[in-house]
Amino acid sequence: MLKKIRAIAAVAVSAVLSASLFGCSSSEEYAPELASPSVSSPTIGEDGVLRVGVNSDRSPLAGMGSERIIGIDVDIAASMADELGLKLDVIDVGTDAEKALADGDVDLVLDIDSSETHSGFWTSDDYIPTGVALFAMDSNSSTVPETASDKSIAAQVSSKSAWAVTNAFGTDALSSTTDLATAFTDLSNGSIDFVAADVIIGMYAANRQGVDVKIVALLGAPTGYCAGVAQENTELQSIVKDALARLRSNGTIDVIEKKWLGSAIDLSDIEVIENKTQSGDDALDDNEEGDEEQPDSSSSSAATAA
Repeated sequence: MLKKIRAIAAVAVSAVLSASLFGCSSSEEYAPELASPSVSSPTIGEDGVLRVGVNSDRSPLAGMGSERIIGIDVDIAASMADELGLKLDVIDVGTDAEKALADGDVDLVLDIDSSETHSGFWTSDDYIPTGVALFAMDSNSSTVPETASDKSIAAQVSSKSAWAVTNAFGTDALSSTTDLATAFTDLSNGSIDFVAADVIIGMYAANRQGVDVKIVALLGAPTGYCAGVAQENTELQSIVKDALARLRSNGTIDVIEKKWLGSAIDLSDIEVIENKTQSGDDALDDNEEGDEEQPDSSSSSAATAA
């Protein structure tokens, strides 16, 4: 069932991004004039409003903070709406993105895993990359270990990252932890050598802890998140594709990534360690995907990064 949790975007998001992009030094709050709407019904369901579906349990992409939905996806949606001259209505669709599109509850959805097959709706190119990353302290000269027999790699228990560590290096390398906040604290004090985590969630957790880290490898090929639009709405598909491309090329998405993650994501030169199938106790079932990671064990809220 669609959760009726909505958030109307304010010009404050645009103000922050615009000041960051263009170096505005005025003491007055920058409030960009809303452009004339460039799209209307029936391409969108409600004239003057872009209705974007997110999953509010996916911090820092989207989470609850100060009784509203905030996060990377919300900022990207707000920037898209600004470009199109529309107000924004953010709707929590949970994991029912396909149903929300089919029922016409939203115009588009974000946070769609591009590594999965989605036959029920159209998907865009990735607007943000991710993957399972191997993090080390930025001040450390550590490189990718040839073997991990003498290295300890922390990963959240039963997660996809734990699965990736086990498949790449064996169970002896894995140091299970209940949450990533603890893992990055242990990394900073030298208790463990590496942290394995989803790129976005790991960068967010490290940034919240104030731990300066770097990505030394990816455990498997990188993936990403894309937007979804109803299969038959070809006009909106083209509009969304072009809008996301502009936000990437003009640096807006980089600014949003820096706001939430501490730095923009660049995986282009990162070494990829392919997972290997192992035998006996050193391997998890290849069909076992693991649980979703959370930045900490107490809450999935994105509030502290707002």
